[in-house]
Amino acid sequence: QFQRQRREMFVRVLAIGAIAASTVDAFSAPALPTLSSRSTTSSAVALRMTEQNTRRGALNALFLGGLGLAVGAPASSHAEGGPYKLPPLPYDYAALEPAIDEMTMKIHHDKHHQAYVNNVNKALEGKDAPSITALQKDAMKSPALRNNGGGHYNHALFWSTLSPVASSGKPSAALQKAIDEAFGSTDKMVEAFSGCAAKRFGSGWAWLGVSPEGKLVIDSTPNQDNPLMEGAGCAKMIPVLGLDVWEHAYYLKYQNKRPEYIKAFFSVINWGVVSKNYADFAVKGLPVPVQG
Repeated sequence: QFQRQRREMFVRVLAIGAIAASTVDAFSAPALPTLSSRSTTSSAVALRMTEQNTRRGALNALFLGGLGLAVGAPASSHAEGGPYKLPPLPYDYAALEPAIDEMTMKIHHDKHHQAYVNNVNKALEGKDAPSITALQKDAMKSPALRNNGGGHYNHALFWSTLSPVASSGKPSAALQKAIDEAFGSTDKMVEAFSGCAAKRFGSGWAWLGVSPEGKLVIDSTPNQDNPLMEGAGCAKMIPVLGLDVWEHAYYLKYQNKRPEYIKAFFSVINWGVVSKNYADFAVKGLPVPVQG
């Protein structure tokens, strides 16, 4: 109960922080009219309650509709039409507990990811839209496509490579061999990946992928960049697994303890999907397609 109250208080603090940072005062309420000497006490109370309800409504609207504003995601968060759609999660919101908590999954998927989908749709309104996978190659030519198209692809890949602990599984024989050849062992791969994710300054992603030479490599990218983007500034690879290290991905549960989140992530990897990404696409030089 105490932990739940702490989390609820934290999301409220995030919302308040967003208001303070915004150029628009979301808490602005209608000015109270001057009460004449004949005004009754009940009228004053009613007016004060109206003001409080307006302020409370602004806070709730920000929390429910745009919490992403407080932690760096695009402000839009409601479903809209367009070529790209938010893919449903292949598991329940609480399925990744205790590694990733239910509230984080709801906010992360339904608000943050939906916002990226909405905004990339807006950026391509009236234009021919390629698949979200094909969009990645030239995404860096446009800030809107880079940030929002990248955000859509990255999250769609992320959700698909997660699984409840009980069904996480193990790497396929082919992927395990590639891990051993590139890193020496699974433990050393985990160590290298974890270090890369922990050292990514600010917001971004850590990636495991296949280089043009066919070898597994690890690197990270800032913000919503990914290795499929030309000019991304990271090791060239086709990613088969990515980890979101934006604070919105873990802060409700782990606060500033990113290494603990990274450690927990390895307990909920869907190695069957990652192995398929490796064998069916990456080793053939093909980007991994995603739903949406």
